[in-house]
Amino acid sequence: MSTDRQAGARRASKTPSTALATLAVRPFRRYLLGQLTSNVGTWMQRAAQDLLVLHLTGNSGSAVGVITALQFLPQTLLGLTGGVLADRFPKRRLLLITQTAMAVQSLLLGLLTVTGAVNLWSLYALALALGTATAVDSPARNAFISELVSRDRVPTAVSLNSAQFNVARILGPAAAGLTVAALGTGPVFLINSVSYLAVLYGLITAPTGAPHEHSGPQHRGPRLTEAFRHITTTPQLLFAITLIAVVGAFGLNFQVTISLAAIRVFHSGAAAFGYLSAAYAAGSLIGAVLTAHGGQPPTARRLVTATTVFGVLEAALGVMPGYGTFMALLIPTGYAAVTVTTTANALAQLHTEPHLRGRVLSVYFLVLLGGTPIGAPLVGVVSDAFGTRSTLILGGMLSASSALALSPLITKRQPLDSPRQAAGPIAAALPGTPSASTSGTAPSTRAAP
Repeated sequence: MSTDRQAGARRASKTPSTALATLAVRPFRRYLLGQLTSNVGTWMQRAAQDLLVLHLTGNSGSAVGVITALQFLPQTLLGLTGGVLADRFPKRRLLLITQTAMAVQSLLLGLLTVTGAVNLWSLYALALALGTATAVDSPARNAFISELVSRDRVPTAVSLNSAQFNVARILGPAAAGLTVAALGTGPVFLINSVSYLAVLYGLITAPTGAPHEHSGPQHRGPRLTEAFRHITTTPQLLFAITLIAVVGAFGLNFQVTISLAAIRVFHSGAAAFGYLSAAYAAGSLIGAVLTAHGGQPPTARRLVTATTVFGVLEAALGVMPGYGTFMALLIPTGYAAVTVTTTANALAQLHTEPHLRGRVLSVYFLVLLGGTPIGAPLVGVVSDAFGTRSTLILGGMLSASSALALSPLITKRQPLDSPRQAAGPIAAALPGTPSASTSGTAPSTRAAP
């Protein structure tokens, strides 16, 4: 264990698990800042990519839906395999490979664009390549968080990591809109390729040991059946993953709907798209900071409330009469959206044993990002047929109604916030949950690589 890690663990045992205290752990802080930088660049690329598709196809919503689906389709096909790899191989080594591959993809896309050689089919192919790397990267990247902090820091670290992802998901398109308006799409892709250096630095300097990466029973190799069994027998986890599947497919398609609203509904361009994304980013940033700093464990009831509010706000966006009111309502919508995804992500990690975390998170990201190949083309088709406003109303109604419909079903199986299913050493971090040990060390058993 490194000196930074030991110091972080000692501080963790003496201070409350707040956002600032968790950020004081240097390896985690470096990794988190690297992820934030890289993710902002990634979402800049995705937004610029959509604007480029609209330019090449004469504002085709269906084409935007197709490229978004291609980008997320590998999550459906390979996401579970990525979870197995994350539990089988050292996560840092796996992440160094996937992050380097994504940097090369961005560089190629940037060079094609600035030289004028880019076309729709090359965009499709490179979007698919990025999605393939992401399918392997996502489970390892999120599970790696718990290897950088002591056990009692895990809930806050999970919230901070989820917050940076969602903040980047919104800040990136906002920055992309402004950059495209000033410099064009090509430089956005090149900026993203450079942004990967930040996360690569965080990975290279991260400690190789982990305080509770060795938890779990001995077996020959990670099996997906264990993860599915754990999900289906843990009501909170099953509820969160089922709900996020619906919201991810039909509610969280703002990458498509905001660009279509700026161009089709309000007849504006890249700058207007950037301002709308910035408004959504402001709300998301507020939600992310408050969620991470609150220090309270996530609950299924909080997820129900956040999803219902998010759905109502998204549907209301569909009836906003003007650009100003639409942009203003994006602020609370962003707040609600990041609260939904942060709460669901934290629930998934807090109710999962360490040796299962890579596989369970692969299922989580399968339904969150893998739902996009279903939802994004539908958004494009509905937008082409009935208008962009209809897609917002439909997505909001599906999100809110699914939260209200699913919660009674889960409550019948077990109270939504029962701590009984909190998993292994992570349970020790939850208030009111018995712990076999308070020393901050992990059980000695582990899953075989």
